[in-house]
Amino acid sequence: MGMPIIVEIDDREASSELFNEVFSYFVSVDEKFSTYKETSEISAINRGELKEEMWSNDMKEIFALSEETKRLTGGYFDIVTRNGTYDPSGLVKGWAILKAANILRSHGVKNFYIEAGGDIETSGKNTEGNSWYIGIQNPFNKKREVVKTVYLRNKGIATSGTYLRGQHIYNPNDKNKPLKDVLSLTVIGPNVYEADRFATAAFAMENAGIEFIERLEGFEGYQINHDGNAIMTSGFANYISNSYV
Repeated sequence: MGMPIIVEIDDREASSELFNEVFSYFVSVDEKFSTYKETSEISAINRGELKEEMWSNDMKEIFALSEETKRLTGGYFDIVTRNGTYDPSGLVKGWAILKAANILRSHGVKNFYIEAGGDIETSGKNTEGNSWYIGIQNPFNKKREVVKTVYLRNKGIATSGTYLRGQHIYNPNDKNKPLKDVLSLTVIGPNVYEADRFATAAFAMENAGIEFIERLEGFEGYQINHDGNAIMTSGFANYISNSYV
């Protein structure tokens, strides 16, 4: 789906076979859900070539989770695009990273880091025996300047924004209105899937997004507005200190 993927394993269980298994899984996800590939399952669905009873179990799961997320966010998460086709990428990425993490866990791996397109699942410790540290990019500077560093262990983190890919996120309640008030919204959650889906929905809420994350139990957020001001949830600062976990 046009994104870099990084897998780091800091356990004795690490092997080329294990890395191959994880990356092969990501390839299989791409083959099903990439809206850029004419041969993908989601592309066939959008062309009307596959009836629902013919969908794969993964596809059925994603559609069910998308409906659940739409309900939990008051309609701010919707995989139906402006032109009426389906694009589940706002949820699939985090879902796939979490599934890949579970592959590692099934092999007994405890210390690892998986990143796909900036969304990350962490587990255990890094090579230095510390929490994994992750930089939040300055949306005004595309040279990867870091404005905040957070320290995570057994957590997921995801960022939604328009500063890299343009207006690819929209408010389902007003599909033609560009989202300009917020440039990026980073969400820390119990895992990357949860962080990813709620980051997407909260970004579509614009200024109300950070308040939505504040109300979610077990989640924290960091929002950067178009005027350069940043707003964080009440517990976000806990992750800025390496002594937190």
